[in-house]
Amino acid sequence: MGQVEFELACAAVKELKGPVSDGEKLLVYSYYKQATLGDCNIPAPPATDVKAKAKWEAWTKNKGMTKMDAMRIYVTKVEELKKKEEG
Repeated sequence: MGQVEFELACAAVKELKGPVSDGEKLLVYSYYKQATLGDCNIPAPPATDVKAKAKWEAWTKNKGMTKMDAMRIYVTKVEELKKKEEG
């Protein structure tokens, strides 16, 4: 598992057509951010910005995770979503 698999998963996630829950979207987002940028490096948004706050919290939960581990989990989660879509 490496950069190539991660990049393929990044492309595949954009092609998903089936229903993806908000929770699944947040999970995929959080691992993508951790894999590409590392630990969350932005201040928490105001509680009134519900969407931004949810994204920030999801990413922050991955604090301390290596970029490689985040890539692996991201690829695995995208594969699960693809299988779910296929039925």
